[in-house]
Amino acid sequence: MRHVISVILQNEVGALTRMTGLFSTRGYNIESLNVAATDDKNLSRVTLVVKGTDKAIAQLNSQLSKLVDVISINDMTLGDYFERELLIVKVKLNTGADKKILPIINEYKGEIIDDSIDSFTIQLTDNVKNIDNFLSRIINLGDLHAVARSGSVSVTKGQITLSSYANQNLSS
Repeated sequence: MRHVISVILQNEVGALTRMTGLFSTRGYNIESLNVAATDDKNLSRVTLVVKGTDKAIAQLNSQLSKLVDVISINDMTLGDYFERELLIVKVKLNTGADKKILPIINEYKGEIIDDSIDSFTIQLTDNVKNIDNFLSRIINLGDLHAVARSGSVSVTKGQITLSSYANQNLSS
């Protein structure tokens, strides 16, 4: 099963290496990794995607929680959450394909950020499935010259915020 895990991590040298090392030493491949600052300069938010059984990921999260740099862990897939990814794709369109790609861009609420003579650059923010579907629909309209994906970012639905979640788990 695919798990989206959010980790609040001390913003210190080596903290990310120690955290990701735990996954690799146990034979898990991280499919997506996104790290960003939070409103607290001492903390970073790490969102990662990894595949494994619920039991195996729970055990991995338990081991992860023992790392000194880890403040809190939330396996987003165990509750309701929002997940998005940013795609920027540069495509050199085949002759006449501009008339075919424009309705697809509009359908997915994408944005053309550059429409030069040699290439067409599109930005799209959506869930992972829709990003994949968008790419599969435009792949035959030209040559993909660059595909940049941000990796997943996520937050829980409801009242828990980044700060309150970190504080809630610190006091537990």
